Amino acid sequence: MKIIKELEYSEKPTSVALGYFDGIHLGHRAVIGNAVGYAKKNNLIPTVFTLLQSPRKVLFNEKVEGIITIDEKLEILENMGIEQVYIIDFTEIRNITAENFISDILKDCFHAEYAVCGFNYHFGKSALGNRNVLKELCCKIGINSESQNQICYEDMPVSSTRIRRCIANGDIVSTNNMLGRKYGFYLPVIHGRQLGRTWGTPTLNQLFPKGLVCPKFGVYASEVTVNGEKFCGVTNIGIKPTVGSDDILIETWMPDYHGQELYDKYIDVRFTEHIRGEKKFNSLDELKQEIIFNGQQAKEIFARERG
Repeated sequence: MKIIKELEYSEKPTSVALGYFDGIHLGHRAVIGNAVGYAKKNNLIPTVFTLLQSPRKVLFNEKVEGIITIDEKLEILENMGIEQVYIIDFTEIRNITAENFISDILKDCFHAEYAVCGFNYHFGKSALGNRNVLKELCCKIGINSESQNQICYEDMPVSSTRIRRCIANGDIVSTNNMLGRKYGFYLPVIHGRQLGRTWGTPTLNQLFPKGLVCPKFGVYASEVTVNGEKFCGVTNIGIKPTVGSDDILIETWMPDYHGQELYDKYIDVRFTEHIRGEKKFNSLDELKQEIIFNGQQAKEIFARERG
């Protein structure tokens, strides 16, 4: 997949999905899938136009926490069939009018023959362009366009804001349902205090990425992929109140894993269900017993999910 960080000309005509796509949830996937499907039928390059940062962060200095890392976003887009992604710094295009966005960027730069956006997409200076304006302006210059209707979960629209709230509250079940996949991280394993090793229960330590919304501190049942094989995991996210930590850590124990050391390897950890909140124990032995108990809970959840 080609990643383009400047407004350079596309080598071939495109079918373009427009959006910030933070999280790539079910609504985003519908927009992107629409662009990919049209591209395949009409021999176009399936393309995404997105932004390096949230417009609200630039315009209003709001703290907009991400849902997934940029690396995971790009991997998901590639797996969906996208062949080129324009990731543009919003400050470079913030003053382009809606009319010029369509004529200069979609038409001249992307050679777009088709464009699709979400129901609440805005573009152009002062965000004056919306899905109706997109359709009207595209029609004038011969670009086919559509907008995706909102997708609901439990009778409410799926949105990045709603997903962030669910993550912060530890509602991983709703998060996963709205994302259309398991929420989690693909990160390198770092060296911890190796306390787990002394108990015969070594753990994976990963630093929580900066700039993302943090899940509610506590323990989660998780699914860990090691060398293509999936293992049951018990994941604690927080500051490790019993033994202390300066950073937010993702610490995962795999009860049934007895393989090689995984330090410095990138390991995929996906959350499935919140088990309990974070708490401080009176001793390391008490902590160990609780982790073992949580391991049994996680195994039951893991087995249930696998049918």
